[in-house]
Amino acid sequence: MRVLLNAIMSEVLKDRIESLHRELQDLHAANAPEIEALRQKYLSKKGLVSQLFDEFKLFPKEEKAQWGAPLNRLKQEFEARITELREQCQENADSQVKTDLTRTPDPIGLGTRHPLSLVREQIIDIFSRIGFTVADGPEVEDDKHVFGMLNFAPEHPARDMQDTFFIEKEEGVQKPTDILLRTHTSSVQTRVMTAWAKSLNNASDASSSLRVLCPGRVFRNEAISARAHCFFHQVEGLYVAKNVSFADLRQTLLYFAKEMFGPETQIRLRPSYFPFTEPSAEMDISCDLCGGKGCAFCKGTGWVEILGCGMVDPNVLESCGIDSKVYSGFAFGLGVERIANLKYRVKDLRLFSENDVRFLQQFESC
Repeated sequence: MRVLLNAIMSEVLKDRIESLHRELQDLHAANAPEIEALRQKYLSKKGLVSQLFDEFKLFPKEEKAQWGAPLNRLKQEFEARITELREQCQENADSQVKTDLTRTPDPIGLGTRHPLSLVREQIIDIFSRIGFTVADGPEVEDDKHVFGMLNFAPEHPARDMQDTFFIEKEEGVQKPTDILLRTHTSSVQTRVMTAWAKSLNNASDASSSLRVLCPGRVFRNEAISARAHCFFHQVEGLYVAKNVSFADLRQTLLYFAKEMFGPETQIRLRPSYFPFTEPSAEMDISCDLCGGKGCAFCKGTGWVEILGCGMVDPNVLESCGIDSKVYSGFAFGLGVERIANLKYRVKDLRLFSENDVRFLQQFESC
């Protein structure tokens, strides 16, 4: 009885092997999904070839010697056919790629993002997490928005031609006009505050607070050197609402410092002066090279200056149409080049604007 059963099992296995051999001869596929479907059908754990190996385990030892080699050969033939189909599919895909005869024969290297763009977008991303939105404004501005509405005195040095680029209305006229290249992005803040003040008169449109970030390029009439340039980039922030305090400013800047330079970063605020804020302060961060112990980079102090800030002067609020008895706010401004210097240790500001490929290639992985 057992001999008869083994004979029947062997005959069934033989028929199935021959049937799969015939299917193998007609195995075709037009694309990668069809090839994967064939692999799943025949060679996966539950595939037709794999099922034969599962049944083979039930054969007695004396029968396994007869069928082991044919089964292994069948599996290898299916694997070889699947591989062949994959190669044919890849060759067909390559042959369909059209050659652009206008392209240069030289390899074209991948471009990189400019380090200033990397830093600016990182700054914007950090402040956007706490509700700041981006505002933009013109680079060619008027005296009113750059100086007048920001509490600059008429005799302030920034209004002299040796400090600011004024645009002459007539050829040969040396007297400065009221049109100039903006010296800071605070001019955007005055425009935004003026628009927001108008919305306060309409209860349905009024927002309870104003929270904006103003990134952009600014211009100063300075000699170009390793530490100064006639144009550079700023990001200024502004928050105006009811009951805004200096503590709100400090916590906002502490959050930024830790997100930008690491969770161990500490800050300190030193009294300073700006026409448009009162009180005003300069903010330093603990040197991340020496951990605040003092080194050549921080000149032995353990601190590095990164930005200026303060509470918005009531005169500025009033000039923009905002009631300073009801609303208060804070503002801050930082140079993008300054932050890039701290992050990437770039010692010469001129490198940022010379477009030297050797310099830019250092930021491919950033």
